[in-house]
Amino acid sequence: MSSSTAFPGQSPLAEAAPLSLCAREPHVPADRLVAEMVPPPRFDSVRFDTYVPDPNQPSQSEAVSVLAGFAAGLGGAHASGGGRRKWFSRKPAAPTGPRGVYLDGGYGVGKTHLLASLWHATPAEPSLKAFGTFVELTNLVGALGFQQTVQTLSGHRLLCIDEFELDDPGDTVLVSSLLSRLVEAGVALAATSNTLPGKLGEGRFAAADFLREIQGLSAHFRPLRIDGEDYRHRGLPEAPPPYTDEQVTRAAYATPAASLDDFSRLLEHLARVHPSRYGALTDGIGAVCLTGVRAVPDQSTALRLVVLADRLYDREVPVLASGLPFDRLFSDEMLNGGYRKKYFRAISRLTALARDAKGLVAQ
Repeated sequence: MSSSTAFPGQSPLAEAAPLSLCAREPHVPADRLVAEMVPPPRFDSVRFDTYVPDPNQPSQSEAVSVLAGFAAGLGGAHASGGGRRKWFSRKPAAPTGPRGVYLDGGYGVGKTHLLASLWHATPAEPSLKAFGTFVELTNLVGALGFQQTVQTLSGHRLLCIDEFELDDPGDTVLVSSLLSRLVEAGVALAATSNTLPGKLGEGRFAAADFLREIQGLSAHFRPLRIDGEDYRHRGLPEAPPPYTDEQVTRAAYATPAASLDDFSRLLEHLARVHPSRYGALTDGIGAVCLTGVRAVPDQSTALRLVVLADRLYDREVPVLASGLPFDRLFSDEMLNGGYRKKYFRAISRLTALARDAKGLVAQ
C-alpha cells in the first residue's frame, strides 16, 4: 500500500503510510543501557499512594506500609561510607540485617507498581538508583563485562530487579554473583521473580525457592507476600475480539505514529533483533497494528514475543490486531510447561493493550 493511499473519511494529516517494526534494526550502546535503568514509562508516575489495595487482600496494604518504611530506611549516606566508593578506600563493613526485599506473589497483583514506587520513594538521586528486569541486567553485564558492571552499580543506593529469571541456571548464578558483590558494597536490593519449571502450583513463585536459588544471599532478603488476583482483569470488561484486516489497516493509517506489520513477518524479524533492543524497537511508536495474528509456532518464538509484550506494556502502546485473539497465542503444551507464568503474563498484558486500542477503530 503506497504512502498516498487514503481511506474514506480519513484525515488528510494521516495519509502517510504507517511505520513498520520490521523495518527497524536499532543499535543500543552500552551507556544507554545504564541510563535507561529506571522504571519504564508506564510506571513514571506510580507511587505508594496510587496503589489501590484490594480490600479483600490485607497483605497488599501491609506491603505498601513495609516498603514505604524500607525506602525511608535507605536515606542518608551510602552504606559503604557515602557516595561512590573511592579506589584504595577501606572495605566497608558488611551491612547488618536484611537490606533487601523480595515481593512474592502471582502475576497481576501489582508487584511492579510497588517495586517502581519503592524506587521513586527512596531518597537518592536517580543516578544512584537502578531499576530493570532480570533480562536487562544480564544484558548490561554482557555489554559492560562483569567487573565493569560491579563498578558501575556499586555506588548505588538501591537496585530493583523485576521478573528475576530463575529458569536459566547459568544466568541465575551470574546475577547471584553480581548481587553478592553489590551487597558487599552496601547496595540495597529489591526483587520480584517468575516461576521455575515444575513450580506451577499456584501460578506463582514461592519465596523459599527464590531464596534457595540465589545462594548465599537469602539473609539479605525479607520475603514480602502479596496475595490477590490479576488486577488487569479485576472488574474490567472482557478484551475486545480481533478486528478485520481492513479495520486494522484503516486504523494504522488514521493513527499518528502507528506501526503496521504482518504478525508472521514480525515474529521472523524479532528473531534477528536481540531482545535487549526491543525497547528501542518501539521508540516513538504510538500504536502497534498487527494483521494475521496466529498461534506462535515454537517456544523460542513465544519467549521473544513475551519480551516484546513486556516492552509494549511498559510503554503503554495500544495493540490492535486481526486474526486469533491473544488468549490463543500459545499452545496448551506451552501454557502447561515451565514458562507458563511468562505466557499468562503476556496474554494478560496484550489483552490490556488490546482493550486500550478500542478507541482507534472508527465506530
